[in-house]
Amino acid sequence: DTQERPAPEMKETAAAEPELQDANVEQTDPVAALEARVSEMQDKYLRLVAEFENYKKRTVRERMDLIKSAAAETFLAVLPAIDDFERAIKAGHETGAPVSEGILLIYGKMKAGLEAKGLKAMDAAGKMFDADLHEAIAQVPSPSEDQKGTVLEEVTKGYYLNDKVLRYAKVVVAV
Repeated sequence: DTQERPAPEMKETAAAEPELQDANVEQTDPVAALEARVSEMQDKYLRLVAEFENYKKRTVRERMDLIKSAAAETFLAVLPAIDDFERAIKAGHETGAPVSEGILLIYGKMKAGLEAKGLKAMDAAGKMFDADLHEAIAQVPSPSEDQKGTVLEEVTKGYYLNDKVLRYAKVVVAV
């Protein structure tokens, strides 16, 4: 009997050792799992912060674009009056009729005020025709070979609003 008792104790001890080893492995696994979870959460946090910063920048940029272009309709409503002022002044100079100083003063103030708000006139005459900037309302035979594809006459002036085309220039193109 005595010989049989030590053998089971050895078995118990031998069996207990793997359980202790498994327990040690299980104890390190939760730590490793928690470290992995912390690392994952930190990564998610950093991505969320970066995404939020991008969102803030995008909304600020969109807001600035909206503010810049919000007055576009108002400018489009005023441009025909500017065109009329320019035609009247040009007609006065061509015919020799005196142009009132008041009209010149009003035109100058109006134009300066609009330019201060970002309105800029296009210069199309003599330039190459560009469909992104010009609207061809007529094509005429070119007076010379080197003028083909150029703008011969600007019928209606085009305008930019903060470097974006507000109104296309209506032009006559040489072909």
